[in-house]
Amino acid sequence: MSTMTREEIEQGLQENRFAPGGTARNAHAEVLASAAEASGDSELFRDALDNLINSYLYSSESTKMLVPFARLLQEYDKDPGAFSKGDAHSLFWQFKWVATAISESPEIPLESATGWLDEMERRYRIAGYSERPVRESELWFADVIGDDERAERAYARWQAADRDDMSDCHACELNGQGHYAMLRGDDARALEVWQPVLAGDKTCAEEPHRVLATALLPLLRLGRFEEARAQHLRGYRMARGKESLLPSVGKHIEFCALTGNEPRGLEILAEHAAHVAPLANLDDRLSFHGGVLVLLRRLKDLGHGHLPAVPYESVPRTVAELYEVLRADALDIARRFDARNGTTRVSERFLARIGGAPLVDVLPLGVRSTALPQPEQAAAPVAAPVPAPAADGAALAELVRRARAARDLGHPGSDGLWAEVAARVGTADAVDPLVRVDVADHRALAAARAGAGDAAALVTAVRDGYRALGREERAALSELRLASVAAQSGAAPGEVRELLAVALRAAEALEADEPLRGRRIALAELSAIRLESYLCSLEATDAHDHPHGHGHGHGQERAHGELAAELTAFVAAHAQSLPDLVAEAEEMLGRIALSEGDPERAVPLLAAAAARAIEAGRPWQAVDPLVLRAGVLMSLGRPEEAEQDARSGLAHAGELTDAEQQAVVRLTLADILLERADAASEAAELALTAAHWFDQAGLTADGGAQARLLLARAYAHQHRNADAAEVLRSTLPDLLEHGEQQALAVREFLGDLLRDLGEPREAAEQYLLAAELVKGWEDPRPQAGLAQSAADQLSEARLTPEAVAAYERALELHRLSGDAPVAEVRVLRSLAWLAIREEVSATGVARARALMAEAAGILETARGDAPESPELRSELAQTWHQLAQVLDRWVSVHVQEDDDEDSGPAEALGDAALTALRLEEVLLWDRAAGVYTDLGGDHLAERFQCLNNAAWTERELGRPEAGAARLSALIEELRTWPEGTVPEWILPRAERTVAHLTD
Repeated sequence: MSTMTREEIEQGLQENRFAPGGTARNAHAEVLASAAEASGDSELFRDALDNLINSYLYSSESTKMLVPFARLLQEYDKDPGAFSKGDAHSLFWQFKWVATAISESPEIPLESATGWLDEMERRYRIAGYSERPVRESELWFADVIGDDERAERAYARWQAADRDDMSDCHACELNGQGHYAMLRGDDARALEVWQPVLAGDKTCAEEPHRVLATALLPLLRLGRFEEARAQHLRGYRMARGKESLLPSVGKHIEFCALTGNEPRGLEILAEHAAHVAPLANLDDRLSFHGGVLVLLRRLKDLGHGHLPAVPYESVPRTVAELYEVLRADALDIARRFDARNGTTRVSERFLARIGGAPLVDVLPLGVRSTALPQPEQAAAPVAAPVPAPAADGAALAELVRRARAARDLGHPGSDGLWAEVAARVGTADAVDPLVRVDVADHRALAAARAGAGDAAALVTAVRDGYRALGREERAALSELRLASVAAQSGAAPGEVRELLAVALRAAEALEADEPLRGRRIALAELSAIRLESYLCSLEATDAHDHPHGHGHGHGQERAHGELAAELTAFVAAHAQSLPDLVAEAEEMLGRIALSEGDPERAVPLLAAAAARAIEAGRPWQAVDPLVLRAGVLMSLGRPEEAEQDARSGLAHAGELTDAEQQAVVRLTLADILLERADAASEAAELALTAAHWFDQAGLTADGGAQARLLLARAYAHQHRNADAAEVLRSTLPDLLEHGEQQALAVREFLGDLLRDLGEPREAAEQYLLAAELVKGWEDPRPQAGLAQSAADQLSEARLTPEAVAAYERALELHRLSGDAPVAEVRVLRSLAWLAIREEVSATGVARARALMAEAAGILETARGDAPESPELRSELAQTWHQLAQVLDRWVSVHVQEDDDEDSGPAEALGDAALTALRLEEVLLWDRAAGVYTDLGGDHLAERFQCLNNAAWTERELGRPEAGAARLSALIEELRTWPEGTVPEWILPRAERTVAHLTD
């Protein structure tokens, strides 16, 4: 015997219908079904069975619906008359779900499965329904058993059959039609069919969620990468955390694995770790785990098999371990399907899926992902390189020639060429000694750039090697590098100066006919100028820390003027002979001007630096000054010139190999373009690639975060709010570390996005967190605005107590500022409506009336200083308008209660009271309409609404002709207005109302 009462079961069923899908909801539904059966109440039992079937449907246990459905069908066969029209429709609708569940249950024999389909067809025919759903179910059953001819016939009959109220919605049908085209290898046709769903024209509870996931690989295969990226961001957001959509989640994981986004795939897997378990629905299990296996295999192939994955059956697993467990389980399921179906189709498709190759090397997604660690070294010994044939000597000589030419030109590709030379040279004996020293020079330079501890020793060995071979011009350059290494390693200023002097003497000692002598001397001079400022700053710091010490004569920071004078002299001396070095000097001069707060002086200097670099045949050297100049020009309000410079910088960046430089130039141009209303799409693409380059440079949390913030802004400009929110969420922890102002702006931005996406709880959370950031500010207005935004969203989420508290806090803060009457009034009006949200009672109406009156009083006071303020007058009219609506709600409650024969009003109002309320409503609407009339055409819609409401209320007062007269006068007036100034809907609607009132 059940211990639950009928009321308890009914309440439980009501709650269960709105609970999130999953095993917890299913377990509760099972308990309720058992209790309903034990109660002996057939109607209650049928309701409980129906609820249980629906619970199973939206979970990973959907195949369990077969048993309760069979019980419900028995109930129908016993007494069809006990089923209402709606109940019977629901039962026949569930037949479609059962047909799918049968196909997805390998334990059901083929004969039984076929029998269920036949039974569905028979019952639909008897009930007078179209065969359309039957043929669709037959299609998928025929496909899974490998009967392609039957599938083709079923598809044709499905499409030919009429639609009726038993047909799936358009979105679901389009999903199936496109999926069938994809299975036949026609990706283009599939995407064409899916387009109305992808565009949002056809939707339902689980669409476009499923289509967005299924379309990912067809889009990639057709090279439509931007669409694929957007559909992943949008689709995963919809599918995340929904148990019934685990197959779709698996497709998003697979997409990440096949686009070079394995870290993102791991993060999605971690978010669904609880579902990486033996799911009851074997078809869902095969689909979800199939996507996971694609990711795990890719990670293994990339050398990450040792990484921790997620637990399976409560046991921690590495990537390799989880792969083996899931693969064995999935293949067992596939073979069970094949054994039932008498075919190998399921296994073949599954093996083809998990063996899929990447469809693109890297497709940047914009969202932040934690980079994978360096892969493990292979356990097996790496095979020794195959010796190059003797004829390869000429190729090596050509490679060395190219590497030396790139090095002498300062080309960014020099490092890659020397790395290739080093790989070719290896440990071979018959190699030119100069080539060996050149390779050592490349390694020493790399060590110096990285700040390696042995950099000085490596550079010294290179210097000695060049000197031994009589290459004094290269040895002189090594001497200069030793000075730079010493400065970088924190050597004493005196030691660095001595090394600079040695380098200069080495350059000056070169033979007079040495072509590089002048360049070596000039480079030593420029290096000394650059380093001297650094050395002086060190000595100034040392003098500050040790005021009684005996410092060098340069122990005070050198003034900018002295540095600028030396650089200017350098430019004058070498302008004709060494344009690339002069370009460096002019860029330094431009930076000095900026540090002195003189951007106008910096602009021509940076332009000259870029021009000289290009003149010298080194366009890559022009990138930095161009990018810097673009930023300066934006600060000066010259966006067209800034865009031109940034575009030039991007054009010249093609040969750069530094990831950070590639990122910065793109981010700069994206930032400039975002100021243009028509360039958001290009800005988004640039910000996306900038984020990718920052990630490559190891700057994900710094430049990468800024690039993603700009990407989110660009997406928002294109109304791609879901994409923007996903990108912003992914990088939010990084952005919050970049100062209070940015944290505030980012949280408010994310709140706005979530608000526009219809996620009020999440939006309110961001607004409240932002409000906490400004809690201690002297100016209360930012906190007041955020508290009000949070209150609006809490109200939208129907969290009434929380909304009231937030509004009251906002009101308190607005009053502290003392200059926000309109904000105060809007808060008061919102509080008034919340007072009658849960129940329209006398107490609630009284509070609402008092709040509206307080709002009107604030506005009247504010108008004392600005009586003609359009904003204040409009808000006052709106307050009267809303008060009338509140009173109308109160009247409506009593009218409805009077019409209800079973229950009288709890707080009955007599006819006189109701008449008084209606008269007050009319008065308020007339007053508001008068203000809107004075305010002009911009407020015509509000004016019409007031007059229309007043007209209907007049009818309730028994004076329909008075209401009609109001609107007739408005109609006559509006017909005299200039063409195009009256919204098209107003006159027809006013005329219909007049007709109703006078009928």
